[in-house]
Amino acid sequence: MNLTFNLDENFYYAFGLTVLAGLCTGLGGLLSLLYRKFNPKFLGIMLGLSAGVMLYVSFIEIFNKAKIALIFEFGEKLGYIYTVIGFFAGMLSIILIDKLIPSHNNDHDECDSDTTIKGNQNQKLLRLGVFSAIALAIHNFPEGLATFMSAIKDPTYGISIAFAVAVHNIPEGIAVAIPIYYATKSRNKAFWYSFLSGLAEPVGALIGYFILMQFFDDSAFGIVFSAVAGIMVYISLNELIPTAREYAGQRLTMIGVIVGMMIMAISLLLFL
Repeated sequence: MNLTFNLDENFYYAFGLTVLAGLCTGLGGLLSLLYRKFNPKFLGIMLGLSAGVMLYVSFIEIFNKAKIALIFEFGEKLGYIYTVIGFFAGMLSIILIDKLIPSHNNDHDECDSDTTIKGNQNQKLLRLGVFSAIALAIHNFPEGLATFMSAIKDPTYGISIAFAVAVHNIPEGIAVAIPIYYATKSRNKAFWYSFLSGLAEPVGALIGYFILMQFFDDSAFGIVFSAVAGIMVYISLNELIPTAREYAGQRLTMIGVIVGMMIMAISLLLFL
């Protein structure tokens, strides 16, 4: 399973896939401009759908690919241990980011499903949108690197990963843009926050090419993928699902999660 890269041939292909996947975050933000009247159930369902996509691809695809790469390098026991370490290291990194960003409200349990957009709620929505944009940009950075490296390693697998990333980037862009729009009433801010968070993916790809490529073997591939899986799972469980329940309630949130998982399962089957 030794990685051999043909950089001259595959660079533009891999980078193009990464750019397209990242732009889908801005596309999600653009779609949010179509909704002039706030619909909390729509927001909640889309957040749930995004969580379902991220959870499914993290556990079923990304974690397993990381484990296979690390087992090949270190053997079954050590490979699995390193995969788990990378997974939780990814979670811990986003927890640290959460702690370092001021004034973000994580008290999801204290909110009810009939939340309205006024007073302190506007401030909460703005914080949620900005935090989501920052957190997603940071997790899009290694995600872009992972997409790029996947396409370099295997163009067919790169398409699968880029498609999966693009699918969940659309509702993520909506999840960033809608709270910012309803807090600030600015469509420009809503779009640009979502668009800029998606640009982290091609930036991650470029850094991977110019700085990390010489060190990138199966072990680095596995560690990056396992950490990305942990980041995506944490964002889903700590941010997307609780906020979705706040706006859409438990039943609609779970419908969104299940539909998101189904979308990702079908998209991955298409590229087997």
